[in-house]
Amino acid sequence: MSEANPLKRAVHKVTEGLHGEAGGPPDGIPGRPGPESPTVAEPTEPREPLPPKPDQSGPDTVSPTGQPTGADQARVAQSGSYLTDAQGTRLYDTDHSLKAGPRGPVLLQDHHLREKVMHFDHERIPERVVHARGAGAHGVFQSYGTAASVTKAGFLAADVETPVFTRFSTVVGSRGSSDTVRDTRGFATKFYTSEGVFDLVGNNIPVFFIQDAIKFPDVVHAAKPHPDREIPQAQSAHDTFWDFVSLHTEATNHTIFFMGDRGIPRSFRMMEGFGVHTFRLVNAEGATTLVKFHWKPKLGVHSLVWDEAQLINGVDPDFHRRDLADAIEAGAYPQWELGIQTFPDNPEQTFEGIDLLDPTNFVPEELAPVQPVGLLTLNRNPSNFFAETEQVAFHVGHLVPGIDVTDDPLLAGRLFSYLDTQITRLGGPNFPQLPINRPQAPVNDMLRDGMHQSAVHRGVAPYRPNSLDGGCPFTAGADTNAFIEAPVRVPEGRKVRE
Repeated sequence: MSEANPLKRAVHKVTEGLHGEAGGPPDGIPGRPGPESPTVAEPTEPREPLPPKPDQSGPDTVSPTGQPTGADQARVAQSGSYLTDAQGTRLYDTDHSLKAGPRGPVLLQDHHLREKVMHFDHERIPERVVHARGAGAHGVFQSYGTAASVTKAGFLAADVETPVFTRFSTVVGSRGSSDTVRDTRGFATKFYTSEGVFDLVGNNIPVFFIQDAIKFPDVVHAAKPHPDREIPQAQSAHDTFWDFVSLHTEATNHTIFFMGDRGIPRSFRMMEGFGVHTFRLVNAEGATTLVKFHWKPKLGVHSLVWDEAQLINGVDPDFHRRDLADAIEAGAYPQWELGIQTFPDNPEQTFEGIDLLDPTNFVPEELAPVQPVGLLTLNRNPSNFFAETEQVAFHVGHLVPGIDVTDDPLLAGRLFSYLDTQITRLGGPNFPQLPINRPQAPVNDMLRDGMHQSAVHRGVAPYRPNSLDGGCPFTAGADTNAFIEAPVRVPEGRKVRE
């Protein structure tokens, strides 16, 4: 990769900032006490070092429609020496309300007070129903090119580097719960590819509790705290959970996994990840292959024992978050290899008698070895937890040419639910325009208006075909790298619930 690549520049900036020009310690890090004691007087001039911290530098910014902006990513917000209101007007006092005399009533004309308190009143957004407690990091994915024979996805071609954002999470606990509880862990990665966004949204366990998405509300209700007392918090193993799994034999596989070592990982950096479902890859010739995705940590798989987890819960409930951020800040970048298990795309969609469309099953690696296809490196911490880790929106339907879904019934439900829940959580259908969700590929859609629309669409004909905007935009074809669903024969049958 050339030195012009923004990701390489970002990695160099992180390393240089952490170790100094001569390899020694930095002069100071924003947000941490410096070598000189601060004065007791209120500061009136900027003082180095200024934010962001060295481990928080990121890639170049893009517009809501995926176009480069040229803006310095380090100065996107909270820049400059003087405090302003939300409209950019400089403020001379933010410590006292405007009153009719020093002890008089507060005046309604105090627009700064109203704006400041109003915004504070609306800071919080709904947390995720599941995977509310999470930690994230930016990074890069380096493709080995070994998957080029089974998929035409551009980011899996040889020596292609793709910026990514990965979010790890617990499943059941609320946003403020502890890290080291016994629970399944989420492992979701957003690939900002040149062909659009691809999201690989998985867990640290290769199977799931249920086979059909219609049971998803039931398993979540059973695993969540009891509705009468809202306890236990973030603990999957309790009465309603055991009641559910005892009545659903299909849940046994997942239950055994998370009641073992995988239920309390030592670190996010030492945790496997799985796509859980079977996906369909399509190569340049149109041939299809069924695959399961795997993440293999370079540090190996390690877990806590129960007594350790209980102790850590009390001493440092942010243990996993802190571990990930501290490792990246110290330059010990965590890495995972992405691998695939491949299976023939036969009409039965089975392999060695195992139903590949049933997410409660897994295929032993002795029968289908995992083939490495690329390396994920997380090398930058978020600059702002809310703007990035909280507002990132994953969706199993974010696909790119060469990667398609299968008829897994749980996957079909997720294709609906993920998109639906983001609208509630992020306030409308324009959440892809949030900076963390913006593709780094040009967006030329006909989606218009809606809450929080930040793209300025031009033209007079937001429909096609049209003759008023030059006929644009036109649909693409296979020769122009369009996403085209793989033509798959559907078995004949009756409409049934079974």
